Amino acid sequence: MPNYDYIIIGAGAAGLLLADALGKDKFFASKSILIIDKDDKSKNDRTWCFWERGNGPFDDLIHKTWDNIYVGGLQLEKSTSISPYTYKMLRSIDFYNHFLPKVKTYPNITWLQEEVTDIQEQENEVLVTTQSQTSTGKKVFSSLYDASISTKQKEFPVLQQHFLGWQIKTDQSVFNPGEATFMDFSVPQKGNTRFMYVLPISETEALVEYTLFSEHLLEKSEYEEAIKTYIKEKYNNTKYAIVETEFGSIPMTCYPFHQHNTDRVSRIGIAGGWAKPSTGYTFYNTSQQVPKLVSHLKTGKPLSEFHQKSRFLFYDMLLLDILYESNHLGHEIFESMFKRRKASLILKFLENETNLWEELKIVTAPKPMPFIRALFKRLF
Repeated sequence: MPNYDYIIIGAGAAGLLLADALGKDKFFASKSILIIDKDDKSKNDRTWCFWERGNGPFDDLIHKTWDNIYVGGLQLEKSTSISPYTYKMLRSIDFYNHFLPKVKTYPNITWLQEEVTDIQEQENEVLVTTQSQTSTGKKVFSSLYDASISTKQKEFPVLQQHFLGWQIKTDQSVFNPGEATFMDFSVPQKGNTRFMYVLPISETEALVEYTLFSEHLLEKSEYEEAIKTYIKEKYNNTKYAIVETEFGSIPMTCYPFHQHNTDRVSRIGIAGGWAKPSTGYTFYNTSQQVPKLVSHLKTGKPLSEFHQKSRFLFYDMLLLDILYESNHLGHEIFESMFKRRKASLILKFLENETNLWEELKIVTAPKPMPFIRALFKRLF
């Protein structure tokens, strides 16, 4: 039975970033590490986007950037700079092609392409079973998301940020490659929070996504019809070809996933609650969490003690409480924020970097009553 100091389950953003951080750090040179994933990571299965001030560690992998965004809705059409931020698009295939070969070169890391079928924690080790073998690890980091953990409770609402995206190529120049459509709420809301998200790569290429913040997913055909209608109405019925498709569903919840971590097993990435609860953005937050986890490992403290509290989690919780009870209010809240406040301030707030005065400006932008009711309900 192979034995390892660390086993990393899942080679997505969290798993590969953690494996790379451990592999290049001399502190862990004597540690044996196993990373397991059922896929060979040879496909572009998702697109990660985030905003950042100036240069960043992933700039060499970035597919496209924008300095301006568009936010639209029933009462808003706003094109604006996001300076000092830049909005950055990273295709997963470029991330995999960079980090997976790099991780495989570390002499203390073993790569195993198999599906994990069982994880059993024992007194002094953890048994991780795949189709062909069982390995033991002193500490295990798992990206396997178990939705039932959060959905079987009622204290913390659980919504989904779910979306279908088409990478399309048009036969005419219809896109503005200098501006990303951050949120366009002009589409029918149908009692939910629904918007289009458009990332133009060139004048004839763009990723067009139909996105919802709601409790339940849709039938595939409903996403597709919404994208078709949007392209027809927004881009004058231009002809296009679908180059790639992607579908995703990211949990939006303030549920404390870290409570399920033990001294030897820790959930990471979305499974660990690393997604921003109020937006679903995960990649950038994951890139910030990994160094903190590595520092925690160096202290020798149990994995169960790794988590951080933040007042921003309370803001997220109030918004999710509102959207859970009155999902149709989403477009009004976001439109009000972008109409009355600078986009750069909103992004700073969503990045958890604002001070209390700036946060007061943000939370007073929408109509106050939904937030007051949510606050009283949460407190009492």
